[in-house]
Amino acid sequence: MRNLRNVKTGKWSPPSQFQGRPLTASTWDLANDSIICTIGPTPDNSLVELVRVDTTSGKHIHTVITSWDAPCPNLDLDCDLVLSLHYFSDSLTACLVLAGGDIVVVREDTMPGEDKIEIVGSVDVGITAAKWSPDEELLAITTEADTVVFMSRSFEGITDITMTSEDLKASSHVSVGWGKKETQFKGKGAKALRDPTIPEKIDDGVQSPNDDSSASISWRGDGAYLAVSTIQAGIRRLIRVYSRDGVLDSVSEPVDGLEGALSWRPAGNLIAGIQRFAERIDVVFFERNGLRHGQFSLRLTPEQLLISQSIGLAWNSDSTVLAVVMSDCTQLWTTGNYHWYLKQELRKGSSPLPKGQPLIWHPEKTLRIAVTSSESLDLLEYIFVTARGSTAPPKDQGVVAVIDGHILMVTPFRSANVPPPMSLHDISVDSNIIDVAINLDNTVIAVLHHTGVALFGWKSNSAASPLTELTGRFTFATSGFALEYPQQIAFSGSTSVIVLSSDGQKSLASKIGTDEYTGRLVELSQLDLHSHAISSVSSFAFNGVAQPFAQDVSGAVHSLSTIFESLSHCGFPMALPWIEIVSFRDSQIAFGMSTNGSLYANSRLLVKNCTSFLVTPAHLIFTTTAHLIKFVHITNVDDLEIPPDDPEKDERCRSIERGARLVTAIPTTASLILQMPRGNLETIFPRAMVISGIRTLIEEKNYRRAFTNCRTQRVDMNILYDHAPEQFLANVPLFIDQVKKISYIDLFLSSLGEEDVTQTMYNETRVSEPQVNGEAAVKRAQPTVSQEVGLSTSSKVNKICDAFLEVLKSRTSTNLQNIITANVCKAPPALDDGLLVVAQLMQDSPTLADKAVAHICFLADVNKLYDNALGLYNLDLALLVAQQSQKDPREYLPFMQNLQEMPDLRRRFAIDDCLSRHTKALTHLHTLKAFDELKNYTQKHSLYKFALGLYRYNPTEHAQLTAHYAAHLESKSNFKEAALAYESLQSYAKATSAYLSSGPSQWRETLFCALSQTPALSDSALNSLAISLYDALLESKDYFSAASVQSDYLSSPETAIRTLCKGYFFADAMHTCALKKMSDLLVTVVDPGLGDALASSTELLAECKAQLLAQVPRIRELRIKALNDPLAFYEGERGGDGEIPDDVSVAASSRLSTNRSLFTRYTGKGSQGKSLGTAGTGVSRATSKNRKREERKRARGKKGSVYEEEYLVASVGRLIDRIESVRGEIERLTAGLVRRGMWERARAVEGSLAEVVEMCIACVPEVFQTGEVAEPEGEGEGEEWRASGGDAVLQESIQAATKKKEVRVVKIFERLALLGN
Repeated sequence: MRNLRNVKTGKWSPPSQFQGRPLTASTWDLANDSIICTIGPTPDNSLVELVRVDTTSGKHIHTVITSWDAPCPNLDLDCDLVLSLHYFSDSLTACLVLAGGDIVVVREDTMPGEDKIEIVGSVDVGITAAKWSPDEELLAITTEADTVVFMSRSFEGITDITMTSEDLKASSHVSVGWGKKETQFKGKGAKALRDPTIPEKIDDGVQSPNDDSSASISWRGDGAYLAVSTIQAGIRRLIRVYSRDGVLDSVSEPVDGLEGALSWRPAGNLIAGIQRFAERIDVVFFERNGLRHGQFSLRLTPEQLLISQSIGLAWNSDSTVLAVVMSDCTQLWTTGNYHWYLKQELRKGSSPLPKGQPLIWHPEKTLRIAVTSSESLDLLEYIFVTARGSTAPPKDQGVVAVIDGHILMVTPFRSANVPPPMSLHDISVDSNIIDVAINLDNTVIAVLHHTGVALFGWKSNSAASPLTELTGRFTFATSGFALEYPQQIAFSGSTSVIVLSSDGQKSLASKIGTDEYTGRLVELSQLDLHSHAISSVSSFAFNGVAQPFAQDVSGAVHSLSTIFESLSHCGFPMALPWIEIVSFRDSQIAFGMSTNGSLYANSRLLVKNCTSFLVTPAHLIFTTTAHLIKFVHITNVDDLEIPPDDPEKDERCRSIERGARLVTAIPTTASLILQMPRGNLETIFPRAMVISGIRTLIEEKNYRRAFTNCRTQRVDMNILYDHAPEQFLANVPLFIDQVKKISYIDLFLSSLGEEDVTQTMYNETRVSEPQVNGEAAVKRAQPTVSQEVGLSTSSKVNKICDAFLEVLKSRTSTNLQNIITANVCKAPPALDDGLLVVAQLMQDSPTLADKAVAHICFLADVNKLYDNALGLYNLDLALLVAQQSQKDPREYLPFMQNLQEMPDLRRRFAIDDCLSRHTKALTHLHTLKAFDELKNYTQKHSLYKFALGLYRYNPTEHAQLTAHYAAHLESKSNFKEAALAYESLQSYAKATSAYLSSGPSQWRETLFCALSQTPALSDSALNSLAISLYDALLESKDYFSAASVQSDYLSSPETAIRTLCKGYFFADAMHTCALKKMSDLLVTVVDPGLGDALASSTELLAECKAQLLAQVPRIRELRIKALNDPLAFYEGERGGDGEIPDDVSVAASSRLSTNRSLFTRYTGKGSQGKSLGTAGTGVSRATSKNRKREERKRARGKKGSVYEEEYLVASVGRLIDRIESVRGEIERLTAGLVRRGMWERARAVEGSLAEVVEMCIACVPEVFQTGEVAEPEGEGEGEEWRASGGDAVLQESIQAATKKKEVRVVKIFERLALLGN
């Protein structure tokens, strides 16, 4: 679908100093981007001049490198001929191969001892053809003696092969007589039965009468093979294929009329040649094995067929264009979908072509060519462009025009997706087409051809519209309008065009339009280009009018319209072949792409890997070398955001087929046309365009089209509400009127969900608009609720359904089905409301009721509907629903009959009991005043709380229910609440038992209830109860409460004092001694208690000190070891210099692999956060049994294991917690010792505690690493790989070690001043 457009034209003619001698050969100098050409020799003058022509400037300045006399050593030739001219840019050396047999080297930069001009070799018999290999390492030469000679770069002979008739045996092309008369079946229907793969005629290799008997050589693009075309024995032309080593690989099959032209496609699949017939000339193709592989006919006039001319062939370097060189013109052909298109025809004068290389393609710039004739050197450069119509809605018809000779193939893809090489319409003009343009509304097509300009009108772009009609014609010859090189055409307005041309030195631009008096196309004006060398002209849309512009060779953009004085802000840093301008707000943005894939927005570089692009009013769309298509929202140049290469998460990026290119975009249908490398088309609907179109339609309140797009493109329909919630709720009637179809409204309602899709799957990717008055200029409407409608704010779905129900309540006759759907689609489904609608219809319209119940049964579970219908206590409705279900009538009819016979309240109770709505059933029993039945029902279903609420004002019934509830709580082991219930009923015996069962913490309540019993509890029983409570309190280490029981209920002060001393409550013990006037107990009980407490505390503190002295240095040692030798640390005390065991592989998949860090080995995190695959899991202990074993190892923290550090850190943490917990006890002990005069003991224990506390404070920063912990490598990048089995335990351990630990807080210990610190 692409055309060739000329963007650069230059011409150089030898000045008078060369005395009219002809140009004989030319080649490219890649280092200087110039052309090296030869002038001469001629029969009259044997002088050869080597000239360099600079192509970088428009003036084409030439420099004579050298000159020499080259008399022809071959007497059969009038003068010598330059068969091959090649320039080595690396050594600044030119190599000329002459027909007389000489091989001449010209050195621009000579070394000492070297000649500037040197004949490095000579073939006495003469040379017929020569060609250097693409890598410039081999020179292939054919001689007059039918030999092929291979020479190296240093011109040393490598091999010499003689071409003989025996070469025909290299390829066994077997003929079994197909095509001969005696083998043909001529019966009825023979033509229909003929195998189309078998040729009707087999060629014998008859030589063409126009064959000049010349030889040709062509190398394959990789230099591995070359093809040689020669005349064999004067009767047949053969193409021989040789390997790089000079071994004959194959010979072509016989072809009648085959001529000497030869060109091997650089891609390597085809060898092109020329076959001449009486009525036509074909370009034929061969495979490397010599077999034919297709052909196409040249489009020549009868006059051209009569000319006896030698035709040349030349492929460009990327195999996309085949040049056919003739004496009066050169044709450029491309192929797609097995069709050959004539894209350009370069017409020239009648000057003869040189013998060697009349056309040379640039080896690096694939579409730059130099055409050499005897009188001039033409330099041309082309680009591939797609001639597309406007992409701005509503005129985006997707019109694309394809040039094929004098035929223009036009297809509007929005109306007819016709695949190439076919088209919907074909337009024929007088001569071969050069360029084409389409106006903004796709109603006029302008065609620039060799003889003039033609305008074709198109009233309608639909598939059924008639062919375009010629509305205007401008002929160059009759208008006195001489253009040597017409190049491009562009629209200015709706019917005027700008024609860009060149005279070989400077650019010319003319405006052609309709004369207002005659109505004919005339030249309106010559545009002033201010002496700029223009590379392209085009136009952009501004207020619906095409505004022309031009780009010069420096990249600056110039307006050709009177509306815009300047487009300087749209300039590029260099001239870009592809450029489009789009209007955004009050400015314009120019997008351009270079030949190396750099995409620019004005002077800003966007990406460097672009392969094609186009612009719509909303998006910049481009494809990349990573086979992705990307969408960029049109906004200010500095705010253009390029999406990342993430097609799975970003709607602005999508994967496409390798090599696909953009053809056109149709935003109205949200479609995009792509062309694959083989030529076929694909129409896709990118999510970015679809969502953007839906958003636009919603903002325009065109809900019908928005809904249709959602439905056809499988877009979540929640976007219809989520994009503009307030607008949608205000326009629900409009939505219903536009969508109309009942099933479509049901589809929308049933698709609703609570998720806001504009924040998840369809998140808006446009850059926020500028701030206006402190608020966003464009802001998505937030949902608000109309108070008049009374919508629910708890759920989005319910809000929408309520809005629909509010509108549809007056449309019951037409939208009954939607009313049912809106109720059922609520969250949770409002089945009761839907059934009430059906119940009302049963009274008003039984026919509609049947339809409604059938629909609601289709939407919801019929069993749930049956239960809900019963719950409405409407037996008729329940029966109607049951009839729609698969229930057996023998199941529900008897039940219905029983219910029908019951009184109303009893029926309601039976229904609620059947539906397990026990609380409602209990309410009915309360209304029936059936207390005994209610009590049994309460016990059966444990409805005590609800029943107590019903009888809160009925003391007698409330007490009975409380008693049952207390027994129930006691059976459930909820003794505390059971005791409270019993106590509230003054059942103190049961309350005592329940309190006692609840635990010793309720000892006060237990003893109160025991003392409150009637009759009173005996002293022995009370004493026994107190003893049991005392023992339980001692067991729970509640020494203070235990002492209270001994003192108050067991009358044992001594035991109470001893118990207080066990709990370190020495002040209370001394107070009790004084209160009970038992001072002797201070010596016999308190002092020994102080001694015991001192001994245990001193032992505890000594153990803590020893533990800290052992564990803190070990933690430090382990951390240093892990830092210095992580392999030994994590692999289990195995040193870095140790031998690796035999059972462990050191390959890339091993756990010991060095392709990732020691941390990632156990965490599974790589440098990019990706999974390490099976390499880590293949050696893991992936069973739960091994995991448990590893967890036991981790818990033990055995010395030498990788878990030791974690265990030691946890141990130090527990020690600090223990010290903090006993600090109060030791402080009370110190005070007690001081009060009893034990000063030294008090100093000792206080000093031990202070020392341990200081050690704890000092070790906390080191042990718990209170500084910043560096995040491990790969943290937060991608999903984390998880190990399994035993390795998972190790992974968790290492991850825990890298995380910031909970720091223990140790308070400063304050000593008693009395102890004299």
